[in-house]
Amino acid sequence: MTYTKLKIGDTIGIIGGGQLGKMMAQSAQTRGFKVAVLDPDDTCPARYVSHYFIHAPYNDADALRQLGEQSDVITYEFENISGEELGKITSQFNVPQGADTVVTLQNRLAEKNALQSAGAAVVPFVSVTNQDELKTSADTLGFPFMLKTTFGGYDGKGQIVIESEADFKEADELLAARPCVAEKRINLKSEISITATASPDGSVVFFPVQENEHRNQILYKTTVTGEHTHHDQAISEVKKIMQAIYFVGTFTVEFFIDQDDILYVNEIAPRPHNSGHYSIEACDYSQFDTHILAVAGWQLPETIELLKPAVMYNLLGQDLDVMEDEFPDQSWHVHVYGKAVRKENRKMGHVTILDLNNDYETIYKERM
Repeated sequence: MTYTKLKIGDTIGIIGGGQLGKMMAQSAQTRGFKVAVLDPDDTCPARYVSHYFIHAPYNDADALRQLGEQSDVITYEFENISGEELGKITSQFNVPQGADTVVTLQNRLAEKNALQSAGAAVVPFVSVTNQDELKTSADTLGFPFMLKTTFGGYDGKGQIVIESEADFKEADELLAARPCVAEKRINLKSEISITATASPDGSVVFFPVQENEHRNQILYKTTVTGEHTHHDQAISEVKKIMQAIYFVGTFTVEFFIDQDDILYVNEIAPRPHNSGHYSIEACDYSQFDTHILAVAGWQLPETIELLKPAVMYNLLGQDLDVMEDEFPDQSWHVHVYGKAVRKENRKMGHVTILDLNNDYETIYKERM
């Protein structure tokens, strides 16, 4: 694959115009690049920070070709796009991330098989396509276990907990829609993630370990101190994964840690990730900065420096209602994404606090 080093004034095309696309675009523009965005929502956040906007479905072949003709490089802000269509534009235009990684990671079973083949530590799992296999998976994994669709699903969607045989009937809807993966439910102690950025020339830079807390299957907060007992092991697992799965740009690997302090790879996002948002203020380079440098063919920094320990909280629809009545402390770094429709439990923004003693939770007690 041939890589192109962009010049100032060249255009970066982004498939997807949500908050990740918006923050990619903002980082690109600080480096003098123009931005083209393709999204089916004509009010998407990235539209208002882009030079060119294509209003079309993500998998529209003509629109993707138009994006390629307008752009000097193409990237994406999410992985649920057609691998077939991405493969077509990869053969015609400069798409340094390629299509193979998206094809692998948008399928949970393919992802887990790839992780297992790489020698990474994964939670025991089995493929499930019908009720008979569901019952067999219970014998293999034991109760409780998670049942997840192989395609789609985020923020807790597309998955259920199977506590006993009484829950088998509840699985009918998931199994009718598409094949699933049954995964042993571990006795969870904590969740962490590692964000990294890979350059086409093979260089890689790692961000510090991110400690994550989820509520109702949605990321609630991320805390980063610069120290973690599983740092070296997590980095080692990421390096194993990189031997089996190809990355260019920013990606994040999520991990589970059980009560016995055993680390397991959960899943991978092949693009900037919610848990890396703190890096905008807390690091010398943000996850979006390094992503843009990588896809543009520019040199990555040798290391990422954590300037200050940080905690990041997601702002959901109901939190914006509170903020409008009581604006937060001026030391907080507030990001509102600009989504046109405000919904309960929809991610509408985030806040990063560089003083870990400044307790967000005591002010917004209704979120507890």
